[in-house]
Order: sequence, then C-alpha cells, then structure tokens
Amino acid sequence: MKLNRLTSTILVVGCILLLSAVLGTPYGGRLGAGQSAVPAGSESEPRISFEVTTHDLGLVGPDTRHLCEFKFTNTGNGLLKMEKVQATCGCTVPELPKKEYAPGESGVLKVKYHSSKYPGRVTRRLYVYSNDKTKSNVELNIKAEIVKKVKFEPTSMKLLLNKENAGCGEITLTSVDDQPFAIKRFKSTSNSITADTDPSVEATKFVLQPKADIERLEQTLTGGIEISLTHPQCDMVVIPFNVLPRFKTEPASIIVFNAEADKPRRKELWVLNNYNEDFEIESASADKDVIKVVNQEKIGNRYKLELEITPPTAVDEQKMFLDMFRVNIKGDGKLKIKCRGFYLRKYSN
Repeated sequence: MKLNRLTSTILVVGCILLLSAVLGTPYGGRLGAGQSAVPAGSESEPRISFEVTTHDLGLVGPDTRHLCEFKFTNTGNGLLKMEKVQATCGCTVPELPKKEYAPGESGVLKVKYHSSKYPGRVTRRLYVYSNDKTKSNVELNIKAEIVKKVKFEPTSMKLLLNKENAGCGEITLTSVDDQPFAIKRFKSTSNSITADTDPSVEATKFVLQPKADIERLEQTLTGGIEISLTHPQCDMVVIPFNVLPRFKTEPASIIVFNAEADKPRRKELWVLNNYNEDFEIESASADKDVIKVVNQEKIGNRYKLELEITPPTAVDEQKMFLDMFRVNIKGDGKLKIKCRGFYLRKYSN
C-alpha cells in the first residue's frame, strides 16, 4: 500500500516538473497577469551600437565646413526605430537616410559641421533617441580646434585723423600651412580705406599698403576691412577699425531724472577737441527748444556751455521726454547730443 502511494507521488511530481519545464515556470510558480509563457530573454529587443561616439577633427580653419559620419549597427533582435536626432546648436546639421533598421542592419548618421569664425577649442554635442530601452538616447560629440589658417597683422586698427594716412600702416597676410592663396577682393566700410591687389597672383605671404581717405574716415569713425581670399581653409579675414573723432562732449548725453513739467533744470556741457586743436563754436540749439544755452565760455581749447532744460508738459501719463541738442563747429560740421528726461513719479495714497 505504502509502495503504491510513493509511486503515485513520484509520478505526480514528475508530471509537474515536466509541465514546468515546458511552460518555462519554476516548480510551484504561477503565471501572473500579463506574464508570457515564452522563456525569459526571448523578447524582441533592439540595440543601437555606434562604432565611435566622438569625432575629433583636429585643427580646422575658421568659418569652414566639414562632414562627420557616425556608423552604427542594430545588434539586437528587434526592429530599431530612430525617433529623432537633436543638435544642440545650429552649426551641426544631422542627416539620417531612414528611421528603421532590422536586426544586424547598419546605418550612417551624417553630420555637417560649420566651424565658428573665432579661434579656440570647441565641442559640439548631438543626442540620438531610439527605441533601445537600455539607452534611449546616445550622446555624440564633434571636437575641433579652430585656428587661423591665414595669419594677419594688425588684427585691429586705431586710426587718427591728424596723422599721415590716418596712421594706417602695412597689412600682412601669411599662410600658416604654406598653402598659396590669392586676394580676390579688398573692401572697407564706406570705401574709406583702399589697397592695390591683383587676384591673379598667388603667394603664401602678402604685404599690402592701404590708403586712408581722411574725409571719409571722419564720417565713418567705426568700420572694418574685409579681405576675401582663395585659401581653402580661410576665405576671408576681417580687420575692424576705430577712428578717434575730432570732437567729443562731456557728458556724451544729457539725462534729467525726476523732471517736473515747466520747472527748469541746469546742466553743464563741455565741448572738447581730441587733438588739442583750436576751434570755434558757431551756434548751438535744440530741435524742440527744450534746451537753451544760458552761458557759453571758452577755456583754452575747449568750451563750457551752461544749459537750461525745461521739461515739457507730460501728455497721457507720459514717462519721459526727448530732445536733440546740436552744436555747430565752424568749418568742422555738427555735434549731436541726445537729451533724455524722466518725469518724477507721483504715488497716490
């Protein structure tokens, strides 16, 4: 009797173990809600694997374009779906031919990189989002060191109207990588600085003799020189310039705070010559008659003007008023001084 019971027990346990092995569940276990009877690890799961996640371009020229390729493979057993590629700046433009990749299939993410105009070491990042659950986004990097492939001197100019040729000296252009180039065009703001160039001549170094137009510089004061080149890694250099004007005022503008309508305020304005030249003020007046000169005195090579500013009546809760004060210099044009007034704020109880 006992033998029959033992035999029956062994047969029942054996059947349970056999059924457990077939269903992929442990002995005594139960399939929970939503649990599959498929053995663990057999679900279709994509995997995105990049050969490299960083491209170092090394030394590149300013304002140049480059193409980087990031190769990847779907190393999983499910369909890989590329959701999006996000760039962190406008200088990188990603291109992906398609968005779905079968298991074992490879692809290439092409990224167009446009380098900055300014030298220095840079890193640009992109993020690739996919249905890979183990890494839903992958960071890619593009690194470069931006260097000037054409060195130029000076890098900026400070020009003086009382100097010969405005103090504008030679401009030297030198190829850093010994790549010959030609000068296609020489251009400046208001054509105030010119230079003789020949676009048919190639060399690794140029020394230019710029010519300054004093009258045009006096009207320009701030600008730049653009030199277009045929160098493959440097198509243009820009040299900014500033011209010291003949005259200035202290202060540079007139500001009145806590102004009240029809209540005059006194301000002092100095007119000076930056080159210590003698000059004469012919007249001074304001566009809206808000400002009047009550006294004018010449002290050495400068003038002191005492001004009376009468704020106009505010209209429709007007918060400020404006006027332009003009000083006419004999033989040297006009100075314009902006006037701004801010009305006194009145608070109600």
